[in-house]
Amino acid sequence: MARDATETRDRLIRAGERLFAARGVDGALTRDIVAEAGQSNGSAVHYHFGSRAGLLRAISAKHVRRMEAERAEHLRSLDHDGQPGQLHPVVHGILAPTAAALHTADGRDFLRIIAQLAGYAGIRATDPPDPLPGTRLQRQLELLVDCCATRMPEPLARERVATVVAMLASTLADRARQLEEGVPLLLEHAAFVNNLTGMIVGALEAPLP
Repeated sequence: MARDATETRDRLIRAGERLFAARGVDGALTRDIVAEAGQSNGSAVHYHFGSRAGLLRAISAKHVRRMEAERAEHLRSLDHDGQPGQLHPVVHGILAPTAAALHTADGRDFLRIIAQLAGYAGIRATDPPDPLPGTRLQRQLELLVDCCATRMPEPLARERVATVVAMLASTLADRARQLEEGVPLLLEHAAFVNNLTGMIVGALEAPLP
């Protein structure tokens, strides 16, 4: 891809992150994203991404790729330590790279976006949407389902994992908003991640209905 085209795509992605986070996935107007990116061609989003949905996929893919190396290391550590069936290290391995997005402006915008999309993760239907297929994140989520399925029927395991994914996304989005607005935080980052990990494990291990 030509350098100018790559730079335009990058500007549109960053503009999409800002406006989707601030105004909502359904509320942000395509023409405003184009203007925010400094583009005069009103069809720039459709030209580079095919649609608004394509722009959202590109935003998600950017951040999923950014986290893949750390997720790969986590999966290797589970294999090495013989802990793939233990909930706490699996949950922490999913949460820690995601929470690291809180440290950057585009990462915080991304977290506010995925909170709006958490219901479309495909966990209940075992059919994840792009950009999850083939990623380490997908492997981590399936491993989490497998861990839960040793304690309960698989449909219930998938329901619980889907529920905690929504809980995780909402909590991280709220933390991102607090950071953006300068709201005083009750916990520093490491304590926040450890506390949220424990809460998610507790939810997954709740008594069976």
